[in-house]
Amino acid sequence: MTDTLVVDKATQDLLFRSARTANTFADEPVTEEQLRAIHELVKFGPTAMNNQPLRVTVVRSPEARERLVRHMGGNNAGKTSTAPLALILSADSDFHEHFPTTFPVAPNAREDFAGMPVEARESIALPNAFLQVAYLIVGVRAAGLAAGPMTGFDADGVREEFFGADSTLRPLVVMNIGRPGPDAWFDRLPRLDYEQTVTEI
Repeated sequence: MTDTLVVDKATQDLLFRSARTANTFADEPVTEEQLRAIHELVKFGPTAMNNQPLRVTVVRSPEARERLVRHMGGNNAGKTSTAPLALILSADSDFHEHFPTTFPVAPNAREDFAGMPVEARESIALPNAFLQVAYLIVGVRAAGLAAGPMTGFDADGVREEFFGADSTLRPLVVMNIGRPGPDAWFDRLPRLDYEQTVTEI
């Protein structure tokens, strides 16, 4: 089955089969150079009208990390406090402000979207930002790092803590990244088969 894919088996394993959600990390920093390289790769993932609503907040300083950990739920607090780097991944409902650059084929797009209720723009931003989160996970793996994406946190608390309650940014995921540490993986859980997930009509 792997022979039908264009990329070699080692790349398939790196990005998907061997890749796991890391729960512990080695004590090795994640550099800005690595983050920039990941961004330059994953920025090409498609979004509706090229709207690119994902915003990434890099939580690097110890002070900022403490502020973030306060809002993490359960075991996620410990994971986030010890990871080399944490990212707050948010959807920006003001994505339309970049349309003159990102979607120049529709000159009136920024004004059209500016006239929408914020809730309507959020309903567009959220699924597209989640798409970009998925691209980012694969990009982190392509850099030889492991990702630990988490939704178990107080999103409203993180929003107020870092952006303000009236911010256009809505936190979706906190992602720890770095080299995997000891006992980083839980046992692999079963995946659904093709026949259980795909219907042809």
